[in-house]
Amino acid sequence: MTRRKVQQLADGDTLDEVFLVGEKQLRANRNGVLYLQMELRDRSGSISARMWNATEQQFNSFEEGDLLRIKGKVQLYQGSLQVIFNAFEAAHAAQFNLDDFIPQTEQDVSRLFDRLRGPLLRLTNPHLRAVVECFLMDDGFVHGFCQAPAGVRQHHAYRGGLLEHVVTMLESADRVLPLYPEVNRELLLMGIFLHDIGKTRELSYDRVFGYTDEGQLVGHVVMGIEMLNDKVAKVPELTGEPFPQELLLRLKHMIVSHHGAYEFGAPRLPMTPEAIALHYIDNLDAKVHSFTRDIREDRGGTSAWTPYNQNTQRRLFKGLREGSEPVTE
Repeated sequence: MTRRKVQQLADGDTLDEVFLVGEKQLRANRNGVLYLQMELRDRSGSISARMWNATEQQFNSFEEGDLLRIKGKVQLYQGSLQVIFNAFEAAHAAQFNLDDFIPQTEQDVSRLFDRLRGPLLRLTNPHLRAVVECFLMDDGFVHGFCQAPAGVRQHHAYRGGLLEHVVTMLESADRVLPLYPEVNRELLLMGIFLHDIGKTRELSYDRVFGYTDEGQLVGHVVMGIEMLNDKVAKVPELTGEPFPQELLLRLKHMIVSHHGAYEFGAPRLPMTPEAIALHYIDNLDAKVHSFTRDIREDRGGTSAWTPYNQNTQRRLFKGLREGSEPVTE
């Protein structure tokens, strides 16, 4: 029997299905009664789930990343679907294809990688091209870059998401660069490639997306600088000459300033045309991707609007359709 995916669930459905457990928490209500709150996942998406009158023993009986058979009901609550379940049991991972439970890009990864390699290996600056070659000769880095998500929750939060994000940015840059002839094309393309390389080590993405210990303690910006320094040290073996100091500073500056503002985690504000272009191209792709995802994945009844999103501090307009209901506060 074909299993129902998260995206196929609807209000009122009776549920007896296997999902992967994302984040889990044991909470207490106002009366001190414990309940189990967790995220259920498969390749199509995620849904919040809750079990009332839970026990610590039940909470400790499984781990994040485990497969559970969930029995309960789907209901609409405050504009979003959730699962209220009353029973669960362990499901044996060997009986399932784990790829069916882990979000991943819908695009062909090998073709995405070709779209990444092409423009980067055609760079005419020998020092920049040598850095690219050093990264692409590193099989461990390439594997991580092709598998890592771009984030845990906010945007491109699926395997291959980082690669997809960077390829879209590269192609967006080539479309707008003719309008800004004073921006150095090759420097910008290189900055786009490098800006999130640290996420290959910052994030863990085996079953449940999260942060490595190094990622929590150091962060992808610093880790990206370390990775760049490591590859630049090997460039003279390919070019026969030292890597230009100013060029290296410009690359590092794009990595440390790509978040655009101190409050968003940027150690430095963008101070070059290439750095500010990188920031806005990065932000454009992340925001548009998040908006289109939230609209596409919202299954909350007949409302023309998505539920309020705390991260973006707004609802999104899905469009009027027959039977649409107005937003009510």
